[in-house]
Amino acid sequence: MNLRPYQRAAIEMLYAWFERNASGNPCVVMPTGSGKSIVIAELCRDALQKWPETRVLMLTHQKELIEQNAEKLRALWPDAPLGIYSASIGRRQLDQITFAGIQSVRSRAKDIGHVDLAIIDECHLVSHANVGSYRRLLDDLLAINPALRVIGLTATPYRLGHGLITDAPALFDDLIEPTDVRELIKAGYLAPLKSKHTELTYDTDGIHKRGGDFIESELSERVNTTAQNVSVVEEIIQRGRERKTWLIFCAGVDHAYAVSEQIRACGINCDTVTGETSKADRERMLEEFKAGRLRALTNANCLTTGVDVPGIDLVAMLRPTASPGLYVQMAGRGLRIAPGKTDCLILDFAGVVATHGPLTDVQMPQPGKPTGEAPVKACPECAELIHLSYTVCPECGYEFPQRDRTRWLKLHADDILGTSERRMDVARWIWRRHVSRASGAAMLRVTYYARAISDEPLTEYYPVMHDGYAGRKARGELAHILWYSAGEWIRDNSLDLDVISRALNDARPPRRLFYKRNGKFDRVHRREW
Repeated sequence: MNLRPYQRAAIEMLYAWFERNASGNPCVVMPTGSGKSIVIAELCRDALQKWPETRVLMLTHQKELIEQNAEKLRALWPDAPLGIYSASIGRRQLDQITFAGIQSVRSRAKDIGHVDLAIIDECHLVSHANVGSYRRLLDDLLAINPALRVIGLTATPYRLGHGLITDAPALFDDLIEPTDVRELIKAGYLAPLKSKHTELTYDTDGIHKRGGDFIESELSERVNTTAQNVSVVEEIIQRGRERKTWLIFCAGVDHAYAVSEQIRACGINCDTVTGETSKADRERMLEEFKAGRLRALTNANCLTTGVDVPGIDLVAMLRPTASPGLYVQMAGRGLRIAPGKTDCLILDFAGVVATHGPLTDVQMPQPGKPTGEAPVKACPECAELIHLSYTVCPECGYEFPQRDRTRWLKLHADDILGTSERRMDVARWIWRRHVSRASGAAMLRVTYYARAISDEPLTEYYPVMHDGYAGRKARGELAHILWYSAGEWIRDNSLDLDVISRALNDARPPRRLFYKRNGKFDRVHRREW
């Protein structure tokens, strides 16, 4: 089994992170369908081959994820010393590499013993505070081996009400992002998503929230009405006529059964999975769904992770949520590629795309701040939901009316209209001390590396030791960068270039750069953090 370039990059970026950080725990962020299980398998194989005494514990919350991850490790390394410890699977076997369900081992640290590396799949479920099953088990394992390191993997590195999973007091210290949805779709590793503005959109005004999200009983009562169910199902059937595999997320158990019943009344094979569904029935339904014997499957809060059905080409969101993580997990079920599948249609009856933004630019939750409107708009011709920045709909070619922009257009360099701005989505940066060949002056050099493998790196120079205007400007820009990336200022009398380089190499780069050509060089004029 060969790793894809971004999967190999994830491994290399992890090793580089550990080389720079003597303590702490990183989290690898990879989209749904990108093959996190392959990265986990290669981590286990590589660790044991380089350090044969290493003991690894892979933790997750779901039986299906344990089975998927174990399957990938066996495919990559058939002779791996692999044990599975999960009551839901019916196995309690410890080995040098143990894949375990957190509920089965949360009180078993003494039985597990010495662990060098703990890997947590779907690690956004780990509590920010030092409470919960994961944190208690890790504390017990740290008491046995204080040198234990933890690696997390997730597609959604944030928690509702808390923000990023690296925000204190979190288990994880940094995010490693080897790729993103946009790049994987472009490379053909994920299927494109199309989202349509539906005729019916649920009204959530007045529904109370608990823990940051809508109270399920109130939500279900609001959306689960006969009139709305009939309308929603009619639109799903109309828009999904050419689609083969429909996954429908509902607002509660009663809602899931009601929608399923309405779909069957229209002559379409459909079933329902809830948390109350038996293990045998769930497995049977998913197998029939994957085989095409079930065209539609409704569910209530239980098919957001651990579901590997590549053929899903329609996802209907009937579950309003204030959680961007839940939104991404629901939409992510349609990202996997399959023979004959060109894209996946997202029908958003719940208004979650408008709430949280396009999947490639999800609005992160901010603790204590209300959720605002996300930067999306609906095309008036074809109802495609697209980013606000589009002037032409990529689906049907509709041209949006343009406002008069002449007031702010300025002549600059070789850009006669001031609009030839380029953008780079940043994967990582490297800072170094640099000495000018011409003058011998010491300065700082930073090289930005793009997420898109095909994009060339971009390099900037900061003559912070210069006494004139160039030096003052460089120091001002450097102070700005240090504040946003590392949360600290720098004074002119503390310009140790090596110290600054190390600090910035350990800090987080900007998410995105905007730059223009200035003579022979590219000049960054705006950064997004």
